[in-house]
Amino acid sequence: MLNTSNNNKRKMIVINGGHFSSLGGFYEEISNVLMRDTDWKVGTLDGFDDILYGGFGLFENGEKIEILWKESEKSKEDLGLKATQEFYENKIRQGKPFNVELIQQKLDELLDGKGQTLFDILVEIIQSHAHIELNMD
Repeated sequence: MLNTSNNNKRKMIVINGGHFSSLGGFYEEISNVLMRDTDWKVGTLDGFDDILYGGFGLFENGEKIEILWKESEKSKEDLGLKATQEFYENKIRQGKPFNVELIQQKLDELLDGKGQTLFDILVEIIQSHAHIELNMD
């Protein structure tokens, strides 16, 4: 039997920006929050996007959830210009398998004030999932 009273209720998930200050720390926080009962850990932007579809962590595929990002202003600073510049420079230094030309273009845009920071990218990834409502605190 379908319980209609819970159909619009979203599962609340909290990301605490006070728990991390780097992209690696974000991956650890998100793994602890969303993947706590699994052996799989988030370690890339693509991996983060993948787990947001659901089905192999805290929520089911397409299940409506709400993500509350606490201390989001701290995260915006921590994952801002400097961290993003270092992220891109590390990929350029590493070279293959990364598309160095594309990454250099993204770095140039960032330094010109037109590119996205890591924080912006993470928010965009979350917002690209229609079943997820993002709120920042």
